[in-house]
Amino acid sequence: MEFDELPGFRFHPTEQELLDFYLTKAVSGQEMVDIIGFVNIYNHEPWDLPGLAKIGEREWFFFVHRETISGRPKRTTEKGYWKATGSDRPIRCSMDLKRLLGHKKTLVFYRGRAPRGSKTDWVMNEYRLPSSFVLSKEVVLCKVYRKATSLKVLEQRAAMEETARAPPPNVTSSSPPIIKENFSSYEQPKSFNKFLLEQNNVVHRVDGMAAIEEEEDSRNGYPSQIVGAVPIREHYSELQSPKLFLDWSIDSFWLN
Repeated sequence: MEFDELPGFRFHPTEQELLDFYLTKAVSGQEMVDIIGFVNIYNHEPWDLPGLAKIGEREWFFFVHRETISGRPKRTTEKGYWKATGSDRPIRCSMDLKRLLGHKKTLVFYRGRAPRGSKTDWVMNEYRLPSSFVLSKEVVLCKVYRKATSLKVLEQRAAMEETARAPPPNVTSSSPPIIKENFSSYEQPKSFNKFLLEQNNVVHRVDGMAAIEEEEDSRNGYPSQIVGAVPIREHYSELQSPKLFLDWSIDSFWLN
């Protein structure tokens, strides 16, 4: 039966246990329980590593043979690279603070190539023994995990990915046609035209009555007009209704 199949079994070692027990035994060649395997993690992307670990739920552990290029450790993969953050932190024995157990280096995975890589939430803690140990620089113990991310950040990231996958909008098919309004082409309401026609008829009737009165005055010997008075008859027939280009719908008077 495998360890991950045992009910209630969890593998959560402390940093002191990782250095003083597991890594020390792996470097010295001592026998121990096969719970952490040797994997060249730099031949794989971080999201593939959980499937290569012998055990782990949210943290995955590996022994790694360090490879160097021009004296520097190799930490690149096919799709990215691991970048160190800060300086190494010494790990000391909790019972004896003068006793140095090893060092811890924290690295973050970036997609792409340096220095323009894109930071991810994959993190690795690399543990190595002090230089006094033989082969201390040849074998290290790595713990890989994903940094805890808030729900809001995850939702924003999912929304950005969904937007990036969505096809661009079709402006010609989805946008409504643009209608250019020409106020000069508006027709006057029928009720207003009717009103002007009635007023024109009234003017013609007044004009006719004035002509009859003038004719009767001339027969009776009265002057047709009083000096200084305003002429009664005007050329009303020459009046024309104004061309109004307003929107009569805004005034309820013209709609009655």
